Amino acid sequence: MNDTTQERAIKLARYIAETNSTVRECAKVHGVSKSTVHTDVTKRLGGIDKDLAQKVRRVLDKNKSERHMRGGMATKEKHMKIRNSECGMRNCGKV
Repeated sequence: MNDTTQERAIKLARYIAETNSTVRECAKVHGVSKSTVHTDVTKRLGGIDKDLAQKVRRVLDKNKSERHMRGGMATKEKHMKIRNSECGMRNCGKV
């Protein structure tokens, strides 16, 4: 593994550990794919910095346990937007 790959893995891991962000959020901020983020922080990081890898693992496990709630909220927001835009077009009086 070359130095830039190691540096990237550490940078991504620190971001996740400090901000409690998801893999997708981290990927978007750093301009890499979510697959790259996941590979870096789950496979590569263990051989570089075990303590940081454990911190990131805790964040990833927490995010995984909460993902069904985030999905439900996203669906609810989507349907609220659709309902509000339809009401506005029909002037149905519901707010």
